[in-house]
Amino acid sequence: MSLAILLKTFGLIFLAEMGDKTQIVSMLLATRFDWKKAFAGIALAFALINLLAVAVGQVLFNWIDVSWVRLGAGALFVFFGVTTLRHRNDAPEEEAEGKGRHAAHGPILTAFLMILLAEMGDKTQLMSATLAAQYSGYVAVFIGSTLALWLVALLGMGAGVLLLKKVPLSLVKTMAGGIFLAFGVVSLVQGATLRGWLPCAFESSAFRSILC
Repeated sequence: MSLAILLKTFGLIFLAEMGDKTQIVSMLLATRFDWKKAFAGIALAFALINLLAVAVGQVLFNWIDVSWVRLGAGALFVFFGVTTLRHRNDAPEEEAEGKGRHAAHGPILTAFLMILLAEMGDKTQLMSATLAAQYSGYVAVFIGSTLALWLVALLGMGAGVLLLKKVPLSLVKTMAGGIFLAFGVVSLVQGATLRGWLPCAFESSAFRSILC
């Protein structure tokens, strides 16, 4: 295993994801769930995403239409945003009871699905696939990219835990719900535009890169 390839992959992925939606979603999940359980789901999702990227490289994107992935991610973000806003004023014990009743939708599965759908076909997976195709050190690319994404997520979750200590829980949930809804709308617009259901009405290159 090449240490140089591992370190190069780690640095590129880490810099690409710092401050990106992955880190923001990780932070928000830490405000909603126990961070250890949420991180378990996030870690599994990133490992699977990178395994797919390294194993099949860019061939993967000939099998999976990115537009459907974007639509699925958007629907999940909107659903989670709505449920977060609905329960923003719940006391912690009431929310814990609700989680117990809906164990199938617990933090590990929720975090896993949100990250998996948000990152499948995203620039980070494309970068990992490109690096894997460029170098023979597939194991180094997989380890470097996975460790970088785990560290980015942990830093985001740490910020989320600190935020809970400074800001009222109801306000944090309101902000989190709004951000999840915004991510959902953007993903749905991206998916619908890629499917040709919506024209891209944004001439600005900055908006086109986000929504089109």
